Amino acid sequence: MGEVDPAFIQDPEHRPKLSVTKAEGIPLIDLSPLNSSDNISDPKAIEGVVREIGNACKEWGFFQVINHGVLLDKRKKIEDAARKFFAQPSEEKRKITRDEKSLFGYYDTEHTKNVRDWKEVFDFAVEEPMLMPASLDPEDKEETKWTNQWPEYPPELSRVACEEYTEEIEKLALKLMGLIALSLGVPADRFNSYFKDQTSFIRLNYYPPCPSPHLALGVGRHKDSGALTVLAQDEVGGLEVKRKRDGEWIQVKPTPNAYIINVGDIIQVWSNDRYESVEHRVLVNSEKGRFSIPCFVNPAHYTLVKPLEELTHEQEDPAKYKPYSWGKFLSHRKLSNFKKHNAENIQLYHFRVSE
Repeated sequence: MGEVDPAFIQDPEHRPKLSVTKAEGIPLIDLSPLNSSDNISDPKAIEGVVREIGNACKEWGFFQVINHGVLLDKRKKIEDAARKFFAQPSEEKRKITRDEKSLFGYYDTEHTKNVRDWKEVFDFAVEEPMLMPASLDPEDKEETKWTNQWPEYPPELSRVACEEYTEEIEKLALKLMGLIALSLGVPADRFNSYFKDQTSFIRLNYYPPCPSPHLALGVGRHKDSGALTVLAQDEVGGLEVKRKRDGEWIQVKPTPNAYIINVGDIIQVWSNDRYESVEHRVLVNSEKGRFSIPCFVNPAHYTLVKPLEELTHEQEDPAKYKPYSWGKFLSHRKLSNFKKHNAENIQLYHFRVSE
């Protein structure tokens, strides 16, 4: 990627400000009270953590966690493998390019809001094969299987190494979903059944140095459509979150070995807007490349996403969303990556009940 191709250039109102506000404000939550045991049954130890998570979900939609229990050597292994993979020549990486038939693998032409992102990605499913709807037709109940593609090099970027890391992230995600459930006043295991045939996937991101960081973005402004995102980022930083109270873009300061967590659209729906999925974006810089590894935690494709019954009341707090099929929504989103559209992609607000 040399000079900036017009496909990468953001409209003036969406271009990044290069003097940024660093956020001390994004809550940093210590999960060590949970690490004494694998279950979250001791109410005293976790009450404070639950309260902190509830407040963070309400006020920011984002928080960071430390003492999270993920084994750091497993994280380092996958980070090193990602660096080696992205350092290869383009023709090597493109051998496992994802397309409309293989939706996992390498890709370097992703668009957000119809502007090309300044990044390269490698995606793989957490559970393989991943069960998905065979078509976008709402009446079609047929399933298809999405499978992973693995590169020849580096050997460290293999199914086995990635599964080891995935197991760690799954444990953390399940713990966090339990805490979020408790913060909403429902049982800790309330969400577990939705993830039986999960459609979660992990993405390795590389944002190369950009000659015009004032014109392009690594990822344009967007909200995550799944349930939860669990992100490892390097020390370079660049993630910005739109602060709810004033709409300011705030840069998330990297905390060594922490994970950044954000609420996705599905939790917004399940909570009937108590918690909100928040816009975020990624800045690039002219000197350093940046690496990050998000895990997008998603339910089974056959999940009908709708507000939890326990959190709605016909008169006082009616459901704010019409039910929608998660699998059809995700397929629509994934397939739309392969072409530039004149219209906006499918969005959560299309399912909002008009008041």
